[in-house]
Amino acid sequence: MTTPRPLADLSADEARRIALRAQGFLGAPDRRAGVRGVLRHLGAIQLDTISVLARSHELVPYARLGAVGRRTVEDAFWRDTHAFEYWSHAACILPIEEWPHFAFRRRAYRNRPHWNHQLPDGAYDQVIKQLRSEGPLTATELGGAKKTNDWWDWSGSKVAVERALMHGEVVCVERRGWKRVYDLAERAIPEPLLHDELDDAECLRRLVALAGRSLGVGTRADIADYHRLKGEQVDAVIADSGLVPVTVEGWSKPAWADPAALASPPRGRHRTTLLSPFDSLIWERARTERIFGFTHRLEAYVPRQKRIHGYFAMPVLAGGRLVGRVDPARAGSTLVAKQVTLDGPKAVPAVAQALAEAATWVDCTDVRVERVDAPDLRAALVTELARLTA
Repeated sequence: MTTPRPLADLSADEARRIALRAQGFLGAPDRRAGVRGVLRHLGAIQLDTISVLARSHELVPYARLGAVGRRTVEDAFWRDTHAFEYWSHAACILPIEEWPHFAFRRRAYRNRPHWNHQLPDGAYDQVIKQLRSEGPLTATELGGAKKTNDWWDWSGSKVAVERALMHGEVVCVERRGWKRVYDLAERAIPEPLLHDELDDAECLRRLVALAGRSLGVGTRADIADYHRLKGEQVDAVIADSGLVPVTVEGWSKPAWADPAALASPPRGRHRTTLLSPFDSLIWERARTERIFGFTHRLEAYVPRQKRIHGYFAMPVLAGGRLVGRVDPARAGSTLVAKQVTLDGPKAVPAVAQALAEAATWVDCTDVRVERVDAPDLRAALVTELARLTA
């Protein structure tokens, strides 16, 4: 693809601040729009099974809005058909308005010739029939999620309902005790949005435009990764997406920006907070390294003896920079910082503030610091925490 002539030259600092504003971390948060506003602003919030302080989809709005209630978060996502769950960047909560944009992916799944699980004869029709008469239902209520205790040893009804979800005939309408609750799309999706009328090119154009808006500025790879598109899919529609080509100091690849992000300089108050490793600000490793000079890896699936920063190390954002990491846990009413990594002495107040606020959010009355990578900074961190939690 021939890259158009850039319309703007951005410094690395300008690009960083544009990205922070686009992701909701620079400027006053829109508290009136609340959690639903965060979801629509980001376009996708990733789900994950790991729960330390809270699950990732709860941590994402918390990081932007502060101590919003966890029940409030769940209600905002699932009550009154404001969202649905589907495959985007990964398994994600998506604004209900984006249902039409994933028609291309639903069609691709319907035409997929090979699957990891065999679909038993009659199971698909039986699941649809049961949901129509009894739904919404979990996989357990449909006949059992698994045949054995093995994670991927799904029952026939689980295979069928997951296939129907990917096809778009069934929708996950909420999570109940982390179990998906399924219902028929014809019942769960508002009629004006339900039908797959958009062709593939229009779906892709809209998703590329939305990714650019949510990123503020990004490379082809950044934009493709946001909803897990292929590079050639981005290439085919980016000229018609409304995004404009820019150059960014220090970036080796061409970039595109949301014109609205270029219209005014990003200013305002920075959030100081712990970030989920699955937060869309940092979920793409190469982009995080390029923008923040910060290398981060989720080590939950790394053998314990090979971990460097901890099981669920959460980056700390402060002043628009990533200034450290905390691997948290809970012991009763105590938030435990099992391992803390600090980017020098100046990071101490920010990390202490992030820990103190997180403790309040999860109803902990104390914070205990265990290991600090720079032992000489441990006393200063403990002292600052004591001041903040007194």
